[in-house]
Amino acid sequence: MAQLEHLEILARGVATWNQWREENPAIQPDLGEADFGKANFAKINLASANLARAILRGANLRDANLSRATLRCAILRDANLTHANLCKADLYQTDFSRANLHAANLRDAVLLEAILDLTNLAGADMDRANLRGARLCAANLTFAGLSDANLCDANLRGARLRATDLTNANLIGADMFGAVMHGAVLTGSKRWK
Repeated sequence: MAQLEHLEILARGVATWNQWREENPAIQPDLGEADFGKANFAKINLASANLARAILRGANLRDANLSRATLRCAILRDANLTHANLCKADLYQTDFSRANLHAANLRDAVLLEAILDLTNLAGADMDRANLRGARLCAANLTFAGLSDANLCDANLRGARLRATDLTNANLIGADMFGAVMHGAVLTGSKRWK
């Protein structure tokens, strides 16, 4: 459950919030379970924040810093996360359906069982991300980096993987029916049980 003090600071705007974060680097904000649907959080600093079960449907998180944040079971459907930093974030069972994660940094992120159907991940850096059991149906992964990523048992039906780097990726048990893989790099990837 979100701390009231943190919600009150955030209500004053992104500039005030970012200044407070700069002045209080040791505090890990707790915004869990809060509803931020359609909020404008462009360039916000939510690094290491707890946003578990938060609702961010349709929110603008362009250029936001969510590195090491916990977004377990959060809802980010239709959200704009273009160029957002989600490096090492905990995104277990997070719903990113139809979200825009173009050129986002998801390096080393935990996306176990995450929902990324129809999501734009073009140019995203997902190296070493754990996407085991994730749903990426019809997702756009064009030019995305997925080297050393774990896509074991992931659903990639109809996904666009044009020029995607899957070097050393684990694709064992992945459903890739109808996926477009023209120019994908599969060097060293594991594809069969």
